[in-house]
Amino acid sequence: MASSTGYNKMFPVSWTELHRDARALAWRLADLGPFKGLVAITRGGLVPAAIVARELNLRLIDTICSSTYDRMARGAKVELLKGTLAEKDQGEGWLIVDDLVDTGVTARAVRALLPKAHFATVYAKPAGRPTVDSFITEVSQDTWILFPWDQEAVMAKTIVELKGSQA
Repeated sequence: MASSTGYNKMFPVSWTELHRDARALAWRLADLGPFKGLVAITRGGLVPAAIVARELNLRLIDTICSSTYDRMARGAKVELLKGTLAEKDQGEGWLIVDDLVDTGVTARAVRALLPKAHFATVYAKPAGRPTVDSFITEVSQDTWILFPWDQEAVMAKTIVELKGSQA
């Protein structure tokens, strides 16, 4: 990633690693429950939320749908596209799950709706870390986390093809 994006490092995560880390998050959360239900932050939180919900045997699952504009800019705006039934009691007894807290912009918007919920993410960056209650892995702020749903398997070039392109 170019440094103009603010990211200088790449942290690719495989499906196996994501599953392992989401299960580790569930282990960390297990003694904090029982929870009334789980709220996944879409879209990135859907896959980790499914794994956590399975591990904690949660059946009541809802979503908060959001869209963030000017993510890297100060004062970025979050539009909440869909709320959740957990709002009626400010999230008390509920678990919020997302894949990542980066700058904390989305997390702060969700926290405003559900201030009494427990907020958990699989990955956390320093700027957003104070906005969540639990996480598994911290990465530096200048690291782009490449999630498995953003990766594509492609055929590798042969040595002959690589040497031919150098000629």
